[in-house]
Amino acid sequence: MTQERSLTVSNGWAMLITVLAALGGCACVFFCGIVAESGVLIALAVIGIIASIVMAGGFFTLQPNEAAVISFFGPYLGTVRESGFYWYNPFATKRKISVRARNFEGNKLKVNDKQGNPIEIAAVVVYKVEDTVKACFDVDNFEQFVEVQSETALRHLANSYAYDHGEEHEITLRSGLDEISAALTKELHERLAKAGVDVLEARLTHLAYAPEIAGVMLRRQQAEAIIAARQKIVHGAVSMVEMALRELHEKQIVNFDNGQKAALASNLMIVLCSESHTQPVISTAASPTSSSH
Repeated sequence: MTQERSLTVSNGWAMLITVLAALGGCACVFFCGIVAESGVLIALAVIGIIASIVMAGGFFTLQPNEAAVISFFGPYLGTVRESGFYWYNPFATKRKISVRARNFEGNKLKVNDKQGNPIEIAAVVVYKVEDTVKACFDVDNFEQFVEVQSETALRHLANSYAYDHGEEHEITLRSGLDEISAALTKELHERLAKAGVDVLEARLTHLAYAPEIAGVMLRRQQAEAIIAARQKIVHGAVSMVEMALRELHEKQIVNFDNGQKAALASNLMIVLCSESHTQPVISTAASPTSSSH
């Protein structure tokens, strides 16, 4: 694998003056040869003009954050990274490549998560070319290489994590976005290093269940939300019943036996946990006031 190295090239403006001066001198020699009817001068002038035109093919410019990878009949010579107007051997191949940050937004992929559930997932990758030689010579097309490897890494990531129902304290695709992004960035950096590409950031842009199970999973999420809400309501109701019985006993407002405590606790739990409006029922018996639906 070839390593990038700097190449010293000539200043383009100085070489432009040289080429123009050579063209002017050859033109003067050409006319002098015509006047003197000298075939040698005319031939030299024509050769000089052709050489000057060929030399003009060595000019090239570089914009900011742009590099030129230069090779000469196959072997790599070096890379020019500084912006400006330059001249180098006109027979050398000068391949320009942008080293600016780029975005690659992949298509939605349909894959299975760790638990085997089909999901849709997509990501955006921010990258730039770090080593121009690897990008040009170690892979056929580094942009296509980034696209393929990004899709492969995203599929591997989706297969390694559950969507949103993992084990206790387990990172999932839905809950651990920062951790998932860091893992995706690390894997892409390892995969794309051979192409001279540095991954700046990688984040998920789309995450959802596949359409064929989306309805079922939505009902599952709704059921889990209802269960979680019920658990919280019951926990709060138990605390309130405990507090009521304790304060009634401590303030000696009324003394209950075990049966009366059970009836009061039952009535309070019904009132506190019921979804519908409760109607009080006043009993004339010795038992405490109870409430029911």
